[in-house]
Amino acid sequence: MEQVFKFIIDARKAFIKEIESLSLAQLNEIPEGFNNNIIWNFGHIVVTTPILCYVRSGIWADATAVKYASAYAKGTKPTYFVSQEEVEELKQLAISSIESIQADYKAGKLDVINPFETSTFGALLNSIEEIIITTAGHDNTHLGYVTAQKRIINK
Repeated sequence: MEQVFKFIIDARKAFIKEIESLSLAQLNEIPEGFNNNIIWNFGHIVVTTPILCYVRSGIWADATAVKYASAYAKGTKPTYFVSQEEVEELKQLAISSIESIQADYKAGKLDVINPFETSTFGALLNSIEEIIITTAGHDNTHLGYVTAQKRIINK
Protein backbone atom coordinates (compact mmCIF):
# COMPACT_ATOMS: atom_id res chain seq x y z
CA MET A 1 0.00 0.00 0.00
CA GLU A 2 3.00 2.31 0.40
CA GLN A 3 3.17 2.67 -3.38
CA VAL A 4 -0.55 3.43 -3.62
CA PHE A 5 -0.28 6.20 -1.03
CA LYS A 6 2.78 7.58 -2.84
CA PHE A 7 0.87 7.49 -6.14
CA ILE A 8 -2.08 9.39 -4.60
CA ILE A 9 0.20 12.05 -3.10
CA ASP A 10 2.16 12.42 -6.35
CA ALA A 11 -1.07 12.75 -8.36
CA ARG A 12 -2.40 15.35 -5.93
CA LYS A 13 0.84 17.31 -6.23
CA ALA A 14 0.33 17.29 -10.01
CA PHE A 15 -3.25 18.47 -9.46
CA ILE A 16 -1.95 21.29 -7.23
CA LYS A 17 0.49 22.33 -10.01
CA GLU A 18 -2.45 22.59 -12.39
CA ILE A 19 -4.33 24.77 -9.92
CA GLU A 20 -1.32 27.00 -9.31
CA SER A 21 -1.02 27.68 -13.04
CA LEU A 22 -4.44 29.36 -13.10
CA SER A 23 -5.87 32.59 -11.73
CA LEU A 24 -8.53 32.58 -9.04
CA ALA A 25 -11.07 33.70 -11.66
CA GLN A 26 -10.11 30.76 -13.90
CA LEU A 27 -10.42 28.31 -10.99
CA ASN A 28 -13.95 29.56 -10.32
CA GLU A 29 -15.09 29.76 -13.97
CA ILE A 30 -17.60 27.11 -15.01
CA PRO A 31 -16.69 26.23 -18.60
CA GLU A 32 -19.42 25.77 -21.17
CA GLY A 33 -20.72 22.22 -21.13
CA PHE A 34 -19.82 21.62 -17.46
CA ASN A 35 -21.83 22.05 -14.26
CA ASN A 36 -18.78 22.58 -12.05
CA ASN A 37 -15.40 24.27 -12.16
CA ILE A 38 -11.75 23.42 -11.59
CA ILE A 39 -11.70 24.31 -7.92
CA TRP A 40 -14.86 22.25 -7.32
CA ASN A 41 -13.18 19.21 -8.90
CA PHE A 42 -10.17 19.70 -6.66
CA GLY A 43 -12.24 20.27 -3.52
CA HIS A 44 -14.30 17.22 -4.44
CA ILE A 45 -11.31 14.87 -4.36
CA VAL A 46 -10.12 16.43 -1.11
CA VAL A 47 -13.39 15.68 0.71
CA THR A 48 -14.32 12.43 -1.02
CA THR A 49 -11.35 10.37 0.15
CA PRO A 50 -11.96 10.87 3.89
CA ILE A 51 -15.71 10.43 3.35
CA LEU A 52 -15.10 7.07 1.68
CA CYS A 53 -12.41 5.94 4.13
CA TYR A 54 -14.15 6.99 7.33
CA VAL A 55 -17.84 7.72 6.76
CA ARG A 56 -19.00 5.30 4.06
CA SER A 57 -16.88 2.59 5.72
CA GLY A 58 -18.74 3.06 9.01
CA ILE A 59 -15.77 4.27 11.06
CA TRP A 60 -17.32 7.75 11.56
CA ALA A 61 -21.04 8.33 11.95
CA ASP A 62 -21.13 11.30 9.58
CA ALA A 63 -19.02 13.76 7.60
CA THR A 64 -19.03 16.63 10.11
CA ALA A 65 -15.29 16.13 10.67
CA VAL A 66 -14.57 16.56 6.95
CA LYS A 67 -14.01 20.26 6.32
CA TYR A 68 -15.78 21.57 3.22
CA ALA A 69 -17.84 18.37 2.79
CA SER A 70 -21.03 20.39 2.29
CA ALA A 71 -19.44 22.38 -0.54
CA TYR A 72 -17.69 19.61 -2.44
CA ALA A 73 -19.34 16.25 -1.66
CA LYS A 74 -20.96 14.15 -4.36
CA GLY A 75 -24.12 15.79 -5.63
CA THR A 76 -23.00 19.35 -4.91
CA LYS A 77 -22.04 22.02 -7.39
CA PRO A 78 -20.36 25.41 -7.08
CA THR A 79 -22.54 27.93 -5.25
CA TYR A 80 -20.03 30.64 -4.36
CA PHE A 81 -16.80 32.23 -5.52
CA VAL A 82 -14.00 30.33 -3.77
CA SER A 83 -11.46 32.63 -2.13
CA GLN A 84 -7.69 32.32 -2.42
CA GLU A 85 -7.60 31.42 1.29
CA GLU A 86 -9.91 28.46 0.67
CA VAL A 87 -7.83 27.37 -2.33
CA GLU A 88 -4.71 27.40 -0.13
CA GLU A 89 -6.43 25.41 2.58
CA LEU A 90 -7.71 22.84 0.08
CA LYS A 91 -4.16 22.43 -1.29
CA GLN A 92 -2.88 21.78 2.24
CA LEU A 93 -5.75 19.37 3.02
CA ALA A 94 -5.15 17.49 -0.24
CA ILE A 95 -1.84 16.22 1.09
CA SER A 96 -2.40 16.23 4.87
CA SER A 97 -5.63 14.23 4.64
CA ILE A 98 -3.86 11.44 2.74
CA GLU A 99 -0.99 11.49 5.23
CA SER A 100 -3.53 11.15 8.06
CA ILE A 101 -5.28 8.27 6.34
CA GLN A 102 -1.91 6.62 5.75
CA ALA A 103 -1.00 7.00 9.45
CA ASP A 104 -4.38 5.55 10.51
CA TYR A 105 -3.90 2.71 8.03
CA LYS A 106 -0.46 1.88 9.43
CA ALA A 107 -1.82 2.06 13.00
CA GLY A 108 -4.58 -0.43 12.13
CA LYS A 109 -7.38 2.07 12.76
CA LEU A 110 -8.96 1.25 9.40
CA ASP A 111 -8.74 -2.53 9.58
CA VAL A 112 -12.43 -3.16 10.27
CA ILE A 113 -14.88 -1.51 7.90
CA ASN A 114 -18.44 -2.00 6.76
CA PRO A 115 -18.33 -2.97 3.08
CA PHE A 116 -20.31 -0.66 0.82
CA GLU A 117 -21.16 -0.16 -2.82
CA THR A 118 -19.96 2.96 -4.59
CA SER A 119 -22.78 5.13 -5.83
CA THR A 120 -21.01 6.02 -9.08
CA PHE A 121 -19.84 2.63 -10.32
CA GLY A 122 -21.78 0.20 -8.11
CA ALA A 123 -18.50 -1.46 -7.10
CA LEU A 124 -18.54 -3.32 -3.80
CA LEU A 125 -15.64 -2.21 -1.61
CA ASN A 126 -14.84 -4.85 1.00
CA SER A 127 -11.62 -3.54 2.54
CA ILE A 128 -9.82 -0.30 3.26
CA GLU A 129 -7.27 -1.29 0.62
CA GLU A 130 -10.03 -1.44 -2.01
CA ILE A 131 -11.34 1.96 -0.86
CA ILE A 132 -7.90 3.59 -1.06
CA ILE A 133 -7.20 2.12 -4.50
CA THR A 134 -10.62 3.33 -5.69
CA THR A 135 -9.89 6.85 -4.46
CA ALA A 136 -6.68 6.89 -6.50
CA GLY A 137 -8.72 6.27 -9.64
CA HIS A 138 -11.35 8.79 -8.55
CA ASP A 139 -8.71 11.50 -8.05
CA ASN A 140 -7.34 10.95 -11.53
CA THR A 141 -10.80 10.97 -13.13
CA HIS A 142 -11.28 14.48 -11.75
CA LEU A 143 -7.78 15.51 -12.83
CA GLY A 144 -8.88 14.50 -16.34
CA TYR A 145 -11.98 16.70 -16.04
CA VAL A 146 -9.73 19.59 -15.01
CA THR A 147 -7.51 19.04 -18.03
CA ALA A 148 -10.58 19.33 -20.28
CA GLN A 149 -11.89 22.36 -18.39
CA LYS A 150 -8.51 24.08 -18.57
CA ARG A 151 -8.45 23.69 -22.38
CA ILE A 152 -11.81 25.45 -22.65
CA ILE A 153 -10.86 28.22 -20.22
CA ASN A 154 -7.55 28.89 -21.97
CA LYS A 155 -9.12 29.27 -25.44
